Amino acid sequence: MKESDPPEEALSVEEKSELCQQRIGYRFSNASLVVSALTHASVATSRSHSNERMEFLGDAILGMVVCEEIFRSYPDYLEGDLTKIKSVVVSRRVCAKVSKALGLEECLIVGRGMLKHGMPRSLLSDVFEAIVAAVFLDGGLEEARKFILRYLETEIRSAAQGHSIGNYKSLLQQLVQGSYKGSPVYRLVGESGPDHSKYFEVAAEVNGKRFTSAWGRSKKDAEQRAAANALAELRGEEPPFPNTNFQQPTQRPQDHD
Repeated sequence: MKESDPPEEALSVEEKSELCQQRIGYRFSNASLVVSALTHASVATSRSHSNERMEFLGDAILGMVVCEEIFRSYPDYLEGDLTKIKSVVVSRRVCAKVSKALGLEECLIVGRGMLKHGMPRSLLSDVFEAIVAAVFLDGGLEEARKFILRYLETEIRSAAQGHSIGNYKSLLQQLVQGSYKGSPVYRLVGESGPDHSKYFEVAAEVNGKRFTSAWGRSKKDAEQRAAANALAELRGEEPPFPNTNFQQPTQRPQDHD
């Protein structure tokens, strides 16, 4: 076969189903479910017979299981931090990464046009969600939970470590002490809301340079977010907690050391 020719369908549908079950480590009682999960709209008799509906269900189950896991595992994290971790773990990038690691590309049932032009990453992401749904429909929620955490637990831990609100101040302190021979300063630059439900805006400064401020439910939380913004901007990245995402403050106190 010439290099420019499209790859041939080397495996039958039944062989792809069996290969998928071997690679994901789950044996289906109803093998038609895994076939449905692997079938792309480009080859299905109709879109309702493709894996799109299962992808829809799998996305919801995946989100629920990951949310429950991070909620139970990180009781001190605020809602915003949990949301950031969840958005990373259930992202298309991570789902595609897991599918690729499992070798699911070889198991996909697609039309020859897809084979000729190469598999887009979105297909690998979609098939992982569809397989989550297939496992749920075949074995129930507990089997789906075990399946999801088997392949995403490491991603959860990694995302939590990278986005932990409790790490930002210490990380900034280490960076500043090592590279700038000083310590960051945190300044309260705004407040908003009634006394019983007040929010605070804090900006971090390093050697007199002020970085993008951030809001928090407490001064401590706002300082951590401000540290995250400073870290990102020192690295040439966009701040993860831009102050434009929050309401304007009702008053602005004077800067203080």
